Amino acid sequence: MAAGTAARIYPFMPGGAADGTKLVSGAIMLSDLTDRPRFGLKGGGSADWLAAQGLTLPAVNRIGDHRGMRILRLGNEDILLLAEDAGETLAQVKAAWQAAPAPKGYSSWREEGWAWTRLSGPRLAEAMSALCALDLRPQKFGADDIAQTRVGHIEAVTFRSPKGFDILFDITASAYFARAVAAVAGHTA
Repeated sequence: MAAGTAARIYPFMPGGAADGTKLVSGAIMLSDLTDRPRFGLKGGGSADWLAAQGLTLPAVNRIGDHRGMRILRLGNEDILLLAEDAGETLAQVKAAWQAAPAPKGYSSWREEGWAWTRLSGPRLAEAMSALCALDLRPQKFGADDIAQTRVGHIEAVTFRSPKGFDILFDITASAYFARAVAAVAGHTA
């Protein structure tokens, strides 16, 4: 670690706010991706600035891709970049944004304020139907769709990932969400 650089502690890490909360595994698995790179932009100029950087933005509530990053368009000027396996690409975009003059929108602090989890496993469909009132079956909810809804009784953003459903929500609800998933897993096992 570079001198003067503090390591971030995320909720499920030792010392984090949800330390000791069990992440279910088995027929339903809950994975914590909160430490993965992401960056959110909001406000006037966000979409134009990203487009000027060569990112093709999807329609609202849809997902796009840019060099391995997932682009979630949550609103006209509310965009979230997820870089599970494309941290360098995200770092380049973020550095360019920090150096750019306005208008460029503002950081929505998604990397600070949102937990990022993934539900997967052979009983995923049953778990998601118990956690979310939306019809998330593949014929109704496509691979590039985003739902801004309630999942596990909390306001969340969810979408399909190649390995399951990714769910983003207020980081302060991490332990509560893990317990809600564990309760559903106990009923669907």
